[in-house]
Amino acid sequence: MKISLITVGKIKEKYIKLGIDEFSKRLSKYCKLDIIEVSDEKAPENLSEKEMEMVKKKEGFSILSKIKQNQYVIALAIDGEKMSSETFADKIEALSLTGNSHLCFVIGGSLGLSDDVLTRANMKMSFSDMTFPHQMMRLILLEQIYRCFRINNHEPYHK
Repeated sequence: MKISLITVGKIKEKYIKLGIDEFSKRLSKYCKLDIIEVSDEKAPENLSEKEMEMVKKKEGFSILSKIKQNQYVIALAIDGEKMSSETFADKIEALSLTGNSHLCFVIGGSLGLSDDVLTRANMKMSFSDMTFPHQMMRLILLEQIYRCFRINNHEPYHK
């Protein structure tokens, strides 16, 4: 299975980079992982609604340019489907069994994802009603993907 993460912005915090590197290494046993970073647009605190939409649209254009036709796209969105780790593992396994061998997870920038990206997505997924920094979300997502593979292979890790 191939898994791509398309994310907005670069990781600056060393502790997050270390965690991402660790889970990327662990995942190499189960899948081919590709992390694609697109540039984040400047988004000062005092943007108007229209300016926020323009920022999301520009980031969305960059994201969409990286998505391939054959990818099953899962967008991380606050209004997406919430599921347990076991349900997520079942979903990943079911997708692989139905010929979706290239999954693409999309994490937007600080303002979220554009409507164009959400429309392209095959599925929207949410980890919580809480808001997480998008840099931290990359680490959390990789950990959960790793947990899925461990669950699906009946290997110890999941508690």
